Amino acid sequence: MFYYLFQFLDKQLNFPGAGVFQYISFRAAMALIVSLIISMVFGKRIINVLHKKQVGETVRDLGLEGQLQKKGTPTMGGLIILSAIIVPTLLFAKLHNVYILLMLLSTVWLGAIGFLDDYIKVFKKDKEGLAGRFKVMGQIGIGLIVGITLYFHNDVVVRERVHSSGKSAYTIEMVNDADQVAARMPEYSSADTKSMKTTIPFVKNNEFDYSWLLAFLGDGYQKWAWLIFIPIVIIIVTAVSNGANITDGIDGLATGTSAIIGVTLGILAYVSGNRVFADYLNIMYLPNSGELVIYIAAFVGACVGFLWYNSFPAQVFMGDTGSLALGGIIAVFAIAIRKELLIPILCGVFLVENLSVILQVYVFKRRKKKYGIEYAREHRFLKMAPLHHHYQKLGMHESKIVSRFWIIGIMLAVLAIVTLKLR
Repeated sequence: MFYYLFQFLDKQLNFPGAGVFQYISFRAAMALIVSLIISMVFGKRIINVLHKKQVGETVRDLGLEGQLQKKGTPTMGGLIILSAIIVPTLLFAKLHNVYILLMLLSTVWLGAIGFLDDYIKVFKKDKEGLAGRFKVMGQIGIGLIVGITLYFHNDVVVRERVHSSGKSAYTIEMVNDADQVAARMPEYSSADTKSMKTTIPFVKNNEFDYSWLLAFLGDGYQKWAWLIFIPIVIIIVTAVSNGANITDGIDGLATGTSAIIGVTLGILAYVSGNRVFADYLNIMYLPNSGELVIYIAAFVGACVGFLWYNSFPAQVFMGDTGSLALGGIIAVFAIAIRKELLIPILCGVFLVENLSVILQVYVFKRRKKKYGIEYAREHRFLKMAPLHHHYQKLGMHESKIVSRFWIIGIMLAVLAIVTLKLR
């Protein structure tokens, strides 16, 4: 909203300083600041309201140290995160941008699924919450919308290079052997093209087109690329959303990990939406995608601000209202900037937490079938799943577990950024 207001003031009234709103970096900084204010200042008020409404967490006794002390801690704190993302985005982003609209829809959609689950648990006193099949149906629904939009919308395009050398067109040339330099702008086509290309990490000339998987169909196979792209989008959104949900088991783990991932995605979005940086790094240039930096700045601010109350000992839990939304947002964002194949690296913590549950169930069923229920119980793959509970069972304090998972998350984030040149 402010973007349009200050654009009017700049163009029509020549208002001093109004032109600064043209810069993505400025608007991203403002979105970050406002999201922090909302999550930290107004977040406290929301927590007080949740206390008064007795929206407390129901805790099962799993034999974990300090677990029962969490009983009654307000949940549904994801409302703080959602508010701190949506409000700054509405204030500072270009609301006609298809990427921004898609991210806002995904945020509200997945937040609503999580809110419904928390509502059933808290107010209907049903510990199971929303049935799993309905959660998955909701995740499939938003994945379908995202896939269709990114594939068919006319504003979702790629700017192709016109040179064929495979090297960066951005060069620094010496002028008359002096210290002055002249920068030659990247050689991109003036026309935008529809393309289903994405980025493959660690590979030189690292672009992969989903339509290539259908080359066996013969001439015109490109028009059927949606048969591959849309199901992949659905799988990624569902998997990452559930991964974040599983990770949200101890104070600050999912929140801090999501903030680290958000910073990395912000860097990737900025270079992908900037013509010069995209060419220098030899990655795809995505017109209009730079606007996503404003959204992800609000996302990071919301996570960091929420961590003020969610760090150990937590004063509020995000519940499924927050965790389902965080994972889904990360997935949709990565797909939008054509970096979805980086998710196994960037979201490595979510991935390992997911795999720990899958392996725990698989090994238990296998041993139960082969050796019996008693043997399977005594010889579990992990002492408890997800993985963070396994370490708790080993006697490690949850704040140390969270800190170490954050360190791993930072290492993975750095690796994800390094892949821009490490190929």
